[in-house]
Amino acid sequence: MREWWIHVGLICIPLVAVYLHIPPPQLSPALQKWHSAGQVFYFRGRKVFYRDSYGALGSSDVVILLHGFPTSSYDWNKIWEPLTQRFHRVVAPDFLGFGFSEKPRPHKYSIFEQASVVEALVVHLGLINQRVNVVSHDYGDTVALELLYRSEQNRTGHLTLNSLCLSNGGIFPETHYPRLLQTLLKDSSFLAPVLTPEPDFVFGPYTQPTDAEFWDMWTGLRYNDGNLVLDSILRYINQRLKHRERWVGALTSTLVPLHMIYGPLDPVNPHPQFIRLYQQLVQRSTVTILDEHISHYPQLEDPTGFLNAYFNFIHSF
Repeated sequence: MREWWIHVGLICIPLVAVYLHIPPPQLSPALQKWHSAGQVFYFRGRKVFYRDSYGALGSSDVVILLHGFPTSSYDWNKIWEPLTQRFHRVVAPDFLGFGFSEKPRPHKYSIFEQASVVEALVVHLGLINQRVNVVSHDYGDTVALELLYRSEQNRTGHLTLNSLCLSNGGIFPETHYPRLLQTLLKDSSFLAPVLTPEPDFVFGPYTQPTDAEFWDMWTGLRYNDGNLVLDSILRYINQRLKHRERWVGALTSTLVPLHMIYGPLDPVNPHPQFIRLYQQLVQRSTVTILDEHISHYPQLEDPTGFLNAYFNFIHSF
């Protein structure tokens, strides 16, 4: 874990930025490259950023990547190129309120709206009749479950899912332990300008991001004053509890091929409680538990292990 003064700094920096109007950090060359390679479409008048790469020739397979909280599609940067070598098309949006997408405030952010963002993007890209594979993480897991529910209910405009791979998401409220700052923010909107989540807190002790990687996370969060909408977005924690039957029910009843890639050192979804409950309730799913030092961000902490697990899953059906 980082020294105490860094954690204090994470609280102080947003306060200074808001009240002294310090502009957000400049994009690093790596983040600028990611941004420049992306595109924008409009969802109900709001700009939504996304990456869309064409890859493997001779394949028609499409994979859609759904990121977690409080980061962005850039979470997938370490596995992006290998995915383009396997899939014809690799797509990843920044959810509304995240990354390079618009961050309206005040705004009632919801999992339902984010699922509609993904459906609208699929229509925009001309993929509505295409069977798609979805890979999700954290917050993106719950968005994926809403998409799964709509697909199972044959809702108008739903995705046709070929497979779903989840990773380290709080899909069960009873085994989900949000960090203290997340709990404070979701119930206290007046704290939003002062507090911000600690993205490095949920990495393993041996898989911490570099200073540059950590700064890219922070920059993406601060882009378009994203720290000011965190309290509204964090109400998804309450939505998970309220709609547990809808989302867990879809997961336990679907016939869509399922896989879970899990970093067991995750303090938010701790081992063994989380994975035991998952295996008990979602018996049709296969599971990969990564090395014991991998925590909440498996695609960043162990990209090779993540890819091996995912490709083994994709080739199994």
